[in-house]
Amino acid sequence: QVQLVESGGDLVQPGGSLRLSCAVFGTVASTNFVGWYRQAPGKEREWVATVLSGGARDYAESVKGRFTIWRDNDKNTVFLQMNNLKPEDTAVYQCHTTVRRANYWGQGTQVTVSS
Repeated sequence: QVQLVESGGDLVQPGGSLRLSCAVFGTVASTNFVGWYRQAPGKEREWVATVLSGGARDYAESVKGRFTIWRDNDKNTVFLQMNNLKPEDTAVYQCHTTVRRANYWGQGTQVTVSS
């Protein structure tokens, strides 16, 4: 059974940083793409970043230059480093992967950016 478990969300001031973790169970993170998504209150879920099985990374325009995604294969975990956070980054952040055409989502972790 594939499971994704996020952690690292918190309340942070504008300009601050957070590191989110997505621990992957039941499959090997390095052989699948893993993406981060977020959903703010009253808004649609939006894609944030993805790391592909080959290591290539891609980011939404709104987070380019501020967020970094990477994978630690030894820990089977994908990280999202978020710097220079803005109030509009406030959302529940979830990680996602697809294994054998089935979609898997974590439960989400809350990130709140506020002074």
